[in-house]
Amino acid sequence: MTGPAESVRVAERLAPAPVPTRTAPVRRVPAAALWSLPPVAVLALVFLYPLALVVQESLEPGAYGRVFGSNAFREALSTTVWLAVGATVGCLVLGFGLALVIAFVPFPGGKAVAKFIDVFLSFPSFLITLALLFVYGTVGMANGVWTDVTGAGSGPFQFLTTPWGVLLAEITYFTPFVMRPLLAAFSQIDTAQLEVASSLGAKPARIVRQVILPEALPALGAGGSLVLVMCLNEFGIVLFTGAKDVTTLPMLVYGKAILESDYPAACVVAVVNIAISVGLYSLYRMVSRRVGA
Repeated sequence: MTGPAESVRVAERLAPAPVPTRTAPVRRVPAAALWSLPPVAVLALVFLYPLALVVQESLEPGAYGRVFGSNAFREALSTTVWLAVGATVGCLVLGFGLALVIAFVPFPGGKAVAKFIDVFLSFPSFLITLALLFVYGTVGMANGVWTDVTGAGSGPFQFLTTPWGVLLAEITYFTPFVMRPLLAAFSQIDTAQLEVASSLGAKPARIVRQVILPEALPALGAGGSLVLVMCLNEFGIVLFTGAKDVTTLPMLVYGKAILESDYPAACVVAVVNIAISVGLYSLYRMVSRRVGA
């Protein structure tokens, strides 16, 4: 006979083993994610929230149709595009030529000129325009010399308040933005390649075309795309030249918002300007990835 204690022990041995219960793992937020919350919150408050307000204001019923159907918008869009494209082409040609001279033609003060380009990038755009006004303005130095010499009532240099004056000011101001990446690219070129090509009888133009230019293409693409986007959004140069007949998209935003108090129309133009800039930048990034720049 077995006692009660023995029966309990037998029952415990025959009973199935308890299945351990699994508790859900506690997911811990990485410290990096926590540190990213403050800058993201500041970005959302300072940039994304005002941008959302602009987009919301532009969605007023009929605002897009009213703006797109106006001649002022179409003229401002075409003026903005051709000025930006023209200034970009001018900056690429002028910047490439000047960068070639600074990088490969030794002359006294070449290093100082290269350093000055870095300082020039910090100048505000209106400062360059103001300097051009002192030289080519209606009462500028060039017209002053002309009237003093000829006795005429006014000088011949009146182009600064025209689209060509805006184009000249933009090329003058934005060319260093092309030269800076070009000078960095030229510094990576092995001068031995140039010496070998020259010793084989290659002319300077052929050396530039076949040796230097292929190495400079990524820098030209980077500088040109930056200049194009900046020219599309340039406001200070157009304003300070006093070109009343030159209305770009940023100037149209200013006129609609400040002068006419038509905020929905101003927001529509601003959204279009932003869309063009972001689209061009996205296209540049896509092309850069494909060419490996």
